[in-house]
Amino acid sequence: MNLSVDLKGITFKNPICTASGTFGDGMLMDQVYDVGQLGAIFAKGTTYEPREGNPPVRMAETASGMLNAVGLQNKGVKYFVENIYPEAIRLGTHIIMNVNGSDREDYIKVAEIANELDHIPAIELNISCPNVKHGGMLFGVSPDAAKDVISAVREVYHKPLIVKLTPNVTDITLMARVAEDAGADAVSLVNTFLGMAVDAERRRPKLSTVTGGLSGPCIKPIALRMVWQVYNAVRIPIVGMGGICTAEDAVEFLLCGARLVQIGTYNFVDPYAPLKIIDGLKAYMARHGIDDVNDLVGALEL
Repeated sequence: MNLSVDLKGITFKNPICTASGTFGDGMLMDQVYDVGQLGAIFAKGTTYEPREGNPPVRMAETASGMLNAVGLQNKGVKYFVENIYPEAIRLGTHIIMNVNGSDREDYIKVAEIANELDHIPAIELNISCPNVKHGGMLFGVSPDAAKDVISAVREVYHKPLIVKLTPNVTDITLMARVAEDAGADAVSLVNTFLGMAVDAERRRPKLSTVTGGLSGPCIKPIALRMVWQVYNAVRIPIVGMGGICTAEDAVEFLLCGARLVQIGTYNFVDPYAPLKIIDGLKAYMARHGIDDVNDLVGALEL
């Protein structure tokens, strides 16, 4: 039974990965179980300068999901290189760096540094960040802004470039095609949906930022739809995510066209979920007589 997957020359031992911001950098979880069993760890978002993030309250539980407004709290790329990178290379699986920025120049500077890290085989470019030079508008909702930042990073980053798309757009296929045309080697989707939670007794928003990113099982049907649409719109590989909790969920994303999948919010419910999903994927393949996991990719029958 072959579980390995290739993405632009990178071989993943299996398609089950963890989503940025939900698994740290893997080092703490490696004390719980061998994270080398995972296909990859998509590390917590890194910016050029350290960020404190948003003030509390930054997380709120919702029906079948959660809202977060952490605000990309991290210690900056210098800290990543000096403290996280030396440890991460010993985890036994791929560490994919998640790159963020407040403007085009920030993205470029982090990507240039990532390009020199031999044991970081790819980056995930998160264009769901607000462009401070354009009134806080997300790069990922504007085709022109997305093309500009992706193209700029493509010029300085010479390894596989995965672009993470926001679902908060009218047409996800348009943004996927923009990413492909600008030089992306793959796209990952979906990021969180813009949502809101209210404390009726206090008559106040539950989050300090009023709105935040919705994730969890509640978004899976929409995420699946978007993965399927993008699979039929572009030629580059897809990393799928959005409410994956079980092996069946993961298989659904593969059938809709994802080559890799990321487990996100459910890590907070069950930290062992990625391992259970790997075992469940093997059981599904055995049950259906499938020898190669790649045969599931895009195999949805209509």
